[in-house]
Order: sequence, then C-alpha cells, then structure tokens
Amino acid sequence: QVQLVESGGGLVQAGGSLRLSCEASGRILSLYVMGWFRQAPGKEREFVAAINYVYSIDYADSVKGRFTISRDNVFKTVYLQMNSLKPEDTAIYYCAAGASLARNMDSYDYWGQGTQVTVSS
Repeated sequence: QVQLVESGGGLVQAGGSLRLSCEASGRILSLYVMGWFRQAPGKEREFVAAINYVYSIDYADSVKGRFTISRDNVFKTVYLQMNSLKPEDTAIYYCAAGASLARNMDSYDYWGQGTQVTVSS
C-alpha cells in the first residue's frame, strides 16, 4: 500500500508560481511512477505530468514549458513546480502512484486527497 499526501496549494495571481509536494508513505516510492492530475469545476480529471523511477518525464501540452515535475526518492516526495500560472490552471491537483508512465487515470493505483490551486486574473 502507498499513502499519498499533497500540500502546497493556495491562491496566486496570474503569472505567479506555486510548488506542490506529494509525500508518500508505505511501499518503496522508487518502484512507482508518480503523476499529477487536476480537476477543474465541472470538468473531468486530466493528466498534468508524470515521472518514473529512471526519471523519464511526460507533460500535458497545456503545461509544457511552465510546469516541472521532480522526485526525491530518499525523502519519498514528488514535486510539481508551477510557473507562469494562468486562471485556467485553477483546479484541485491530485498526486497519484502507478506502475507505468501513462496519461490515463486507470494506470494509477493510489491517489491523494488533492490540494486546491486557485489562480486569479
């Protein structure tokens, strides 16, 4: 079992930055692909970024060049650095752990409770 707890969300003005953290406990983090998803009000949950244990990375086109995902296997933490934030980035951001570097939610077995990110215009 893996438990995931996100933190770092908040309110920021457009153009600003936030760094989200996801702390994992339980089974060895290094064995898992770690991903970030987000869900805006009235919309489906969507893929944001993912990183595997050999540091291969994938980003959604909407965040490429603005967001950076990284992981620290020693401290069992995954980060999402978000720069140049836009109002359309407003959503609940979820951390997830899975077995393959993928964009579909079904590939992830464990999920955190989410952290709210609000970007004002």
